[in-house]
Amino acid sequence: MRELVRPARLAPGARVAVVAPSGPVVEERLQAGLDLLRGWDLDPVAAPHVLDRDPGLGHLAGTDADRAADLQTAWCDPAVDAVICARGGYGAQRVVDLLDWDAMRAAGPKVFVGFSDSTALHEAFAVRLGLVTLYGPVAAGVDFVKSARAQDHLRATLFAPETVRTLTSAGTALAPGRARGVTLGGCLTLLSSGYGTPHSRPGARGGLLLIEDVAEPPYAVDRALTQLLRTGWLDGVAGIALGSWKDCGPYDSLRPVFADRLGALGVPVVEELGFGHCEGALTVPFGVRAELDAAAGTLTLDEPALR
Repeated sequence: MRELVRPARLAPGARVAVVAPSGPVVEERLQAGLDLLRGWDLDPVAAPHVLDRDPGLGHLAGTDADRAADLQTAWCDPAVDAVICARGGYGAQRVVDLLDWDAMRAAGPKVFVGFSDSTALHEAFAVRLGLVTLYGPVAAGVDFVKSARAQDHLRATLFAPETVRTLTSAGTALAPGRARGVTLGGCLTLLSSGYGTPHSRPGARGGLLLIEDVAEPPYAVDRALTQLLRTGWLDGVAGIALGSWKDCGPYDSLRPVFADRLGALGVPVVEELGFGHCEGALTVPFGVRAELDAAAGTLTLDEPALR
């Protein structure tokens, strides 16, 4: 697991493109998110199809071709400094095969922010572009619009990343110890379903894996972890940090699943690191070297997420 290229931090006046590669976007929340970004002295621009809905598949924010075109156009625009997803949902996996990765690589590094379904894009940006990405609140997400904690942590990560190099867990150590490695991860379901595709890593060896999910019952979480174990994807992972598990059932029913499926790996595992589908979600970078201290409940980055 190698370190990836860190994009440049944002400065006042930076142009930010908001795209919808996954599910349909609520216009009122989008406008609220754009207003927040303007309040940070950024110049947010909504992509042309960000409020579309696919005429046949209502769970998608426009057609696959239009969603891919919005993302690629924004990324390849030299005036755009960052691309932020409007929301998660479902659909990013349908987009990755339609992107011109050579053209996007030629556009150079810039900031990418998204979470949940955007895990498919985080993996693709790592594999195809070798780029550090930010797993954090989306522009039209309820948490971003309403949570000062989520807003403040994302803002600090974008403008002053050296101030947020340590993330602290609110939980306990499921397995003690310290580990060093390069961060990766995202939504467990997306990591599991992306295994074996050309836009996903072949495994987590040498990495610090950060995982979370939403609305998946304990047996489904078990199934996804078992899939990653059976394929060997988790072989050699250095440590694991668990984020939020909203609507996945009482945490007391999930903890035995984590202990059973992850305990035999013999690596540090920390709980409740505070990223993902939770109120006040923290922004975590993927592709940077860090140290996980399960007993202290901390993840400390060697360098700021952005240069």
